Amino acid sequence: MGMIWQFISSKIEQNIDVYLITVAETQGSSPGKVGFKMAVAADGSLYGSIGGGVMEFNLVEMARKNLAEGYKQNFLKRQVHSHDAAEDKSGMICSGEQTQIFSLFSKADSEVLAKVIELESENRPGKIVLSTSGAEVYEGESHISIKGIEFQKSDSSFRYSEPLGVKETVYIFGAGHISVPLSQILGLLDFRVELFDNRQGLSTFEGNAWAHKKQIVDYKQVSHLLPGNDRSYVVIITFGHKFDEIVLKQLIGKPLKYIGMIGSKSKVKTIFESLIAEGYGKENVERVCSPIGLPIGGQTPAEIAVSIAAQIVEWRNKR
Repeated sequence: MGMIWQFISSKIEQNIDVYLITVAETQGSSPGKVGFKMAVAADGSLYGSIGGGVMEFNLVEMARKNLAEGYKQNFLKRQVHSHDAAEDKSGMICSGEQTQIFSLFSKADSEVLAKVIELESENRPGKIVLSTSGAEVYEGESHISIKGIEFQKSDSSFRYSEPLGVKETVYIFGAGHISVPLSQILGLLDFRVELFDNRQGLSTFEGNAWAHKKQIVDYKQVSHLLPGNDRSYVVIITFGHKFDEIVLKQLIGKPLKYIGMIGSKSKVKTIFESLIAEGYGKENVERVCSPIGLPIGGQTPAEIAVSIAAQIVEWRNKR
């Protein structure tokens, strides 16, 4: 999601106004999910998606028309996905409905956007509020609601708030050939990526332009490198089973959302048996996804990366 703020910022710096369309509420079967965003700039360019199809097309046209006519309001637009809808018919037939916020951004919002981008890029907690009167940003964990996204509306006003800088992060141990496409795919899936290896001068470490953070570490001391919370995902794909096991032992007890380790079935079975024999809890051992990834028959680094990323998404969606 971070890139959409960059897009808006680059436009308003050129004095090109932008409507940000945000899905604030959905009911039933709806193509867009709460938090989906799309930016429509006055120069005609677009970024993001709110669910696609004819509904998205119509809302984009509405934003473009408002920008062309100099309409300056922030407002809500409801779309009902049904043939029988009396009003706000979206043109889609999946029988749900969704409400979008139209937020206008112009040069006056430069500072707010700069702060949003800063929090997102540095993974520092805060929130953005979109309301009838415009956009505001707040910094600090105390501003983040337990519920995450919040939305209130009345006949004349609305207020939507969304956490910033608390991105789900994938910590990859092992910067070999799989880590490069994996970092790239995870970025597309809106994860933050941190990459660790214990080897100096590794081309796949140096050349990885998609990881948000890269660090050479001692695999015997990695526990402190990541928080234990439900926004943390771990991928263990080091240069050898010995290191895989060393890393796994330090992280297996942490309350992580996902932990996966590469390895053949027989090698993994041996490691798991020795962990249980050494007193590591059976339930902790059993939640390690290993061999890592969904079984799609992948052989190349990119195919294996797809299978790992798919498994991570599967775990992310297990609410």
